[in-house]
Amino acid sequence: MTPEIAPAQVDAVRAFNRFYTRRIDVLREDLLDSPYTLTQARVLFELAQREPVAAREIGDTLGLDPGYLSRIVQSFVETGLVEKQRSEHDARSFALSLTAPGRAAFAALDRSSHEATATLLAALSPLDRDRLLRAIADAERALTPHVLPAPQRLRVREHGTGDIGWAIERHARLYTEEYGWNQEFEALVAKLFAQFAGGRDPARERCWIAEIDGERVGCVFVVANADDARVAQLRCLLVDPRARGLGVGRRLVETCIAFAREAGYPRMRLWTNDILLAARRIYESFGFVLVEENRHHSFGHDLVGQIWELSLE
Repeated sequence: MTPEIAPAQVDAVRAFNRFYTRRIDVLREDLLDSPYTLTQARVLFELAQREPVAAREIGDTLGLDPGYLSRIVQSFVETGLVEKQRSEHDARSFALSLTAPGRAAFAALDRSSHEATATLLAALSPLDRDRLLRAIADAERALTPHVLPAPQRLRVREHGTGDIGWAIERHARLYTEEYGWNQEFEALVAKLFAQFAGGRDPARERCWIAEIDGERVGCVFVVANADDARVAQLRCLLVDPRARGLGVGRRLVETCIAFAREAGYPRMRLWTNDILLAARRIYESFGFVLVEENRHHSFGHDLVGQIWELSLE
């Protein structure tokens, strides 16, 4: 059963498809001023990369109807671009190879495609060119079927250059979008991360970033509690909405607890607010106990702050 997708999202993808096919001019019968259609050009490309190759393999790669592909191949044979030889391994199958004119036709197509793409990119500023290439890479990753499910592609690593800036920005945006919190919250998060980065003890204080396929989707850090250095303070747990339900939050909290135990902390403490239900469920699942609640007005809202603790001994 097809999952329900918002109509606006479907319309956006369809609109982009129409825009892009117009932009690169692939709807014309004479692709790149050649005598070939887009599909014929793709068949030539596959032949050039993999010859000798069975027509069935090209059809599987391109998702073409066997009858339609057979007509394209036959036209190439008749015009002297392709030659067929019966397969040594299967008498019912033919191996296809480009002839010298076929290779020349492909080389001309390939050169025209390269020049057209270079012209398109040259018209962009370096910033827009970089944005386009990153977007293309992101789209390819998103549309490529994965061998492993997302939880198995999850990686939790220690923070590096640029990660703290990303974490502050994501906290600010997400809490504004989801809870309507004002810039007071962003200032608090920036202050906490700045304190961590400015004078941390690496043996007892760490920050971790969660990634799926190299994309940042979460963060958290541990420092010594300001009032009691024997207590590990868990701070700024965040999971991007795109990665929720994949076990990211649990992996981050699990990493914090393991580190705190190894560092010799007897207890772990965290401060949160009662409206952050998903985070609270994670804390409770690891055995954190609610020890204190206080009403406060912060970030533009009346909230109920909570302190949770976990024994590590």
